[in-house]
Amino acid sequence: MIAGLGAAIVLVGGAVATVNLGADAKPAASAVSDASRSPQERADRGSRPSPSSEAPAVEALASAQVTAPPSAAPTSSKPKPTPTKTATPTPAGVSTSGTCKVSYYSDGQNTASGEPFNPNAMTAANKEWKFGTQVRVTNLANGSQVVVTINDRGPYVSGRCIDLSRAAFQKIASLGAGVITARYEVLQ
Repeated sequence: MIAGLGAAIVLVGGAVATVNLGADAKPAASAVSDASRSPQERADRGSRPSPSSEAPAVEALASAQVTAPPSAAPTSSKPKPTPTKTATPTPAGVSTSGTCKVSYYSDGQNTASGEPFNPNAMTAANKEWKFGTQVRVTNLANGSQVVVTINDRGPYVSGRCIDLSRAAFQKIASLGAGVITARYEVLQ
């Protein structure tokens, strides 16, 4: 008689099944050897395992306890930031922020808001924000900032989100750069 015999079985997915045969269990050698034989082989041998010889194995499997592996605890997943939105919270006084390509323009007669275009003013064009919206634009390469007022629509070039007036662009980058990567913050 084997007292306190126990076994652990790793199941698909990493779960663990524990089998406790207990002090009363008497695993029979014939049950183990006969269980691996086909019914035809057992018939040819002239003996069949008795139900009592299979009982310990069946009872042990019936009382098996399945537990999750310790590493299977759910993990929290953080949302991945999109290329145009920041993952960090926006500072007080800022309603929206993100990162995008910024360019400038210096030609034009009237803006979409009806104002005459002034390349020396601190203004900008954007397709979505309301006219009069104040936006802080920061050049990521050098940290220079400028606050502009949206008074026009654009840019109409893929991948860009803001067109600054020439003077506004010149405050944060060289005009020779043409296009920069910048952080924008829509001020409330």
